[in-house]
Amino acid sequence: MKLGFLTACLPDMSLDEIAKFAAEVGYEALEIAAWPAIDDRPFTATHVRADALTAAEVDRVRGCMDGNGLSISSIAYYGNNLHPDPDERRATHEHLARCIDAAAALSSPTVGTFVGRHPGRTVAENLRDAEDVFPPLVERAQARGVKLVIENCVMEGWHPDGYRGNLAYSPELWEWMFSLGLHLNFDPSHLLWLGIDPVTAVLPYVDHVAHAQAKDIQLFADRRHRYGFFGKAITREDPWDTGWWRYRVPGLGEVDWPRLIDTLYEGGFDGTLSVEHEDPVWGGDTGRVETGLRIAYRTLRPLLVR
Repeated sequence: MKLGFLTACLPDMSLDEIAKFAAEVGYEALEIAAWPAIDDRPFTATHVRADALTAAEVDRVRGCMDGNGLSISSIAYYGNNLHPDPDERRATHEHLARCIDAAAALSSPTVGTFVGRHPGRTVAENLRDAEDVFPPLVERAQARGVKLVIENCVMEGWHPDGYRGNLAYSPELWEWMFSLGLHLNFDPSHLLWLGIDPVTAVLPYVDHVAHAQAKDIQLFADRRHRYGFFGKAITREDPWDTGWWRYRVPGLGEVDWPRLIDTLYEGGFDGTLSVEHEDPVWGGDTGRVETGLRIAYRTLRPLLVR
């Protein structure tokens, strides 16, 4: 198992700068952000131009990685593949297809995305839509030797009332995803606030985990008693702020990392564990983000077999 991180937490740094930092800390892999340059959602970045993947771009990215002894664990583009606007949905699919092509050109084993959701349609209707949307994308990935992986993030901020915005958040939905040829990008942090034990959840499905993300979470039960499970209703100025939990870097939250990593090893997972840094305490500027990544490294590195 290799240890890496998702580059989206450092949007203002170049890939070459990030690769040098990663190698200096001791990381072995990068999950490279590949959002379109026009996307300004938080925790997005463009560290590879999948929409302009010239031979020069391929050489640039390979040079950054090879020159620092790093591998690519995944090409990251987490868009809403069931977006309610037809033009936006089409653009998302087109960019995801380009990311698949980029992954093949760069020898990345996976491409990460979301199922997403149309918030104006029922879950059942969305699942039927997804069963039409994903087969061509899965076929494209398989033809290029790439696995399409879905992160189990709830994406509650995509729903106007803070409900589930990405239909991939539970083992029930994972089984449905696997039937479409999709794989799991497993992130334990999203399960804890749902009341799901990450180890119990992933144990039967480790052979479907093609990539894993390392993010922690801090829960505030006293605040949940005020807002309820669904979070703030009246004062929710930020759609992502439930009011009773927040993400942390590994080691500063409630995920049982020794038990979880042992479970991944026991199930035969030998891919990359990629830190996804969305910790507000260790965020806000490049220096603090880098410190957060160092904390994550110090937490996780002793748990991985060299």
